[in-house]
Amino acid sequence: MAEGTALADRIADQRAGVGDPRALLGEFRRAVVLVPLVGGGLWTAEFGGVRWVCGFTDEVALARFARGRASVDGAGAAGRSWEFAELRGARLLDEVVPARGVPAGVAVNIADPEGSMFFPPVAGIVPDAVAVDEEGVAVSPREDAGRGL
Repeated sequence: MAEGTALADRIADQRAGVGDPRALLGEFRRAVVLVPLVGGGLWTAEFGGVRWVCGFTDEVALARFARGRASVDGAGAAGRSWEFAELRGARLLDEVVPARGVPAGVAVNIADPEGSMFFPPVAGIVPDAVAVDEEGVAVSPREDAGRGL
């Protein structure tokens, strides 16, 4: 998966302090990421009041996550087969995140402490209609604002 490698390289550059955030976001939007499926939906985790859709740059990164989950879920989970969806980053940010109905973002390669990256629900990353500020308040005005609704 060459797209995943390019995204992983951009993440590494950003983490090293030599990356361009706009280039990283562009690469993420173009990349196909693997998102584990659980219970008929996408694997998510909640942290800091944000629902994070968890994606991985390639099957190796997903396997590291699966091994980590096996240590949390118990020995019986070690041999579990993980189904996943292949989704473009743009679709995750533009369609999946807004459909969550709560502040949501995308966490990439969360099993890799030195290779993870988060795309939070802020303006410029997710659609303005679902972006939040530092306090978790929507940044774009709602249609009913000022109407007493």
